[in-house]
Amino acid sequence: MQECISEKGHYIVIYKAYNHPHICVWLFHIDSITTSLTYFYRKKKMKYDEIFARSFSRQDQRRFGYGALVACFIVTCCLCTVFKPYLGPLPVSNLRLTLIDGFKMVMISQRATKPLESYVEIEETKQICNTTKQRSDTCEMKGDVRIQGNTSTIFVLSSHGKNASWTIKPYARKGDISAMESVTNFTIKVIQEKVESMPTCTKTHNVPVIVFSVGGYAGNNFHAFTDVIIPLYETSREFNREVKFLVANKRSGWTRKFQEVLDKLSRYEIIDIDQGNEVHCFPSMIVGLRKDAGKELYTNSVKDFTRFLRSSYSLERSTAIQLTNDSTKKPRLLIVSRKKTRTFTNVKDVVHAAQDIGFEVVVAEMNANLTQVSRLVNSCDVMMGVHGAGITNMIFLPENGVLIQVVPIGNMDWIANTYFGVPSATMGLKYLEYKINKMESTLIEKYSLNHQVFMDPISIQKKGWDPYKSIYLDKQNVMLNVTRFKDTLSKALELLHL
Repeated sequence: MQECISEKGHYIVIYKAYNHPHICVWLFHIDSITTSLTYFYRKKKMKYDEIFARSFSRQDQRRFGYGALVACFIVTCCLCTVFKPYLGPLPVSNLRLTLIDGFKMVMISQRATKPLESYVEIEETKQICNTTKQRSDTCEMKGDVRIQGNTSTIFVLSSHGKNASWTIKPYARKGDISAMESVTNFTIKVIQEKVESMPTCTKTHNVPVIVFSVGGYAGNNFHAFTDVIIPLYETSREFNREVKFLVANKRSGWTRKFQEVLDKLSRYEIIDIDQGNEVHCFPSMIVGLRKDAGKELYTNSVKDFTRFLRSSYSLERSTAIQLTNDSTKKPRLLIVSRKKTRTFTNVKDVVHAAQDIGFEVVVAEMNANLTQVSRLVNSCDVMMGVHGAGITNMIFLPENGVLIQVVPIGNMDWIANTYFGVPSATMGLKYLEYKINKMESTLIEKYSLNHQVFMDPISIQKKGWDPYKSIYLDKQNVMLNVTRFKDTLSKALELLHL
């Protein structure tokens, strides 16, 4: 945004014509126009007085002067008439943005026009619905809010604006078509008529409610945290447990798995909206989960979240062991074992190598019992595993612990760092990455070294997710070169020293 000010202190407003981005409209303060034209007239008059005096009589000069003044007035009127539609509030002036403060100059980009228009329409109905975020849509409503379970319809009584409706899928992965297919679509209707036009309440609640789905990829441990648990924590913690959860696409196993976390966020029993045809009435409602915080806020939230998890599962250790040259206690290394895919085929050799350099070693699978898993992980100082959902449990490691991610063949550098490398740092962990070579992949048993599987993984990626997943994630195991891997284990040990 820029600002343009004249010598007299008047502002000029530039506004890109609504729905016509190629047209720029200049809005002038009327006083500024009059002052500028008068100033122009006086200056020019002095210059031409001498010329006019030579060519015209005094009476003719007076006629020219009156004519010029009338012309200035006509030009001013014409400008005001042409731009009259733009002198009122701009279409986006209801936004909480500094668009017009007095007569400030504002430039609105073409890119922002469409979502801002949608946002304003919602503001006029006294409702906050934000569908402009990349990862999640959310709506927040207060007043008489009712939800009819068997129709997945939400009714909001409002005395402002006009009847309106929106649809929203309350799962924080809206750009993923595959994930959103299994997520219930909710319709939000703003009713401007009498309360009689609303469905009759069968259950009335006196606390707020958050509506979200555990469909999509929520069955996967990584996505359960990134798509549901962390956004739910961010959305609900302001209520200090005085909030209810209304869940769509509910899976009994899912809620049991995360029961300790859910109990810490809400003191009330979860409502399964898919069951029955009850009409639940609430004083306020949030539909969808927030998942688009800025980097600084995200970092602070993750640190808060890990502390919250330690409290939820009553974990004893907040920081990892701090080794000194005189330390006699051995740091604990957890090797995450997998049964079906991306397994360590020589795990015993890895255990012996780790023990040789000073680790106490534990090998375990990450099962569905998060209470057991959380306590096991928290008791360790270093955690290592092949890229996959299992190492999501790094969130239970004590601060200053070390995560070692073993990255398989298949051009996984970016996804490995994005999913686990960057988040581990925000949790206060140390991160090490070990990229296997061709000889450490069991794919060598199926493909020659010059096969495109090794030489050009990107060409496999271009064929689609299913072919890529089948080769690199489902059919690949890891046989670590223990001599080579020892360097990484030694670095992990060094990171635990003061």
